[in-house]
Amino acid sequence: MSRVIQFREAIAEAMSEEMRRDENIYLMGEEVAEYNGAYKASKGMLDEFGPKRVIDTPISELGFAGIGVGSAMNGLRPIIEFMTFNFSLVAIDQIINNAAKMYQMSGGQFNIPITFRGPTASAGQLGATHSQAFESWYANTPGLKVVVPSTPYDAKGLLKSAIRDDDPVLVMESEQMYGDKGEVPEEEYTLELGKAHIRREGTDVTIVSFGKIIKEALKAAEELAKDDISCEVIDLRSVRPIDYDTVIKSVKKTNRMVFLEEAWPLGSIATEVTFVVQREAFDFLDAPVRRLTTTDTPMAYSPTLVDAFLPNAQQLIEAVKGVLYI
Repeated sequence: MSRVIQFREAIAEAMSEEMRRDENIYLMGEEVAEYNGAYKASKGMLDEFGPKRVIDTPISELGFAGIGVGSAMNGLRPIIEFMTFNFSLVAIDQIINNAAKMYQMSGGQFNIPITFRGPTASAGQLGATHSQAFESWYANTPGLKVVVPSTPYDAKGLLKSAIRDDDPVLVMESEQMYGDKGEVPEEEYTLELGKAHIRREGTDVTIVSFGKIIKEALKAAEELAKDDISCEVIDLRSVRPIDYDTVIKSVKKTNRMVFLEEAWPLGSIATEVTFVVQREAFDFLDAPVRRLTTTDTPMAYSPTLVDAFLPNAQQLIEAVKGVLYI
């Protein structure tokens, strides 16, 4: 049985169910307890689990990220919430130099079963310092796993898998998705980390994306269908590891690919996937791969400049028609 719930509710359910299952799991971050979470993604959890397992912190991301890593080394399984991954920059040393590397540096003596979660990328008029997409930054780090859910169903299933994983996992959400609604099963389920999902099957062109921008891909595919253009839309779900096989199989069928990503172009996930596609499926391509990213500038505050910064469905429609030479 399924019911329709909000993205934030799916997150809260995932954390609560896992905390009931394992007493070594706890949640820590700014405003996660008394305030029920900055985006109400931990609503009711303090009442159920108490202040020793749902812990409010000072505004000190470096400090509580470090506490999380240390507790993971000593047998606990922390969930560390960043109010936004923009604020994780002051904790990035703990994430990259300790969480990601400890297993290798200790010769396998220390697993770090820690989950870092919170919103990434733009969320309207928040200005340049609160609008950066960090998926490709963290995906560049061996030792980390990075997942980016785009629906309430994915949010719950991927977060539960992240919490159970014995390695550090970053679950990167969006402030603009917490109110999104979708069907989520009542029964227990998890989703495999590193497995993409085909959100729409098609035959003419492969569109690859992930995160909240996938909505623009689906919107474009719907419009293109009116012109009898059949788009296959792939949601990566995970950007480390990446499910290259699903993408390559699709490209070998459609012979064309456009990658849509809300990130700066240099060193993006689109760059990596495009390289692998041309290496593994070059002879199947009937047109050069195109990618559609944000403009290569910090995001501004002005609504007009926000619109100019972000890729959209209309631009994607034009890119698809471009690879189809129409």
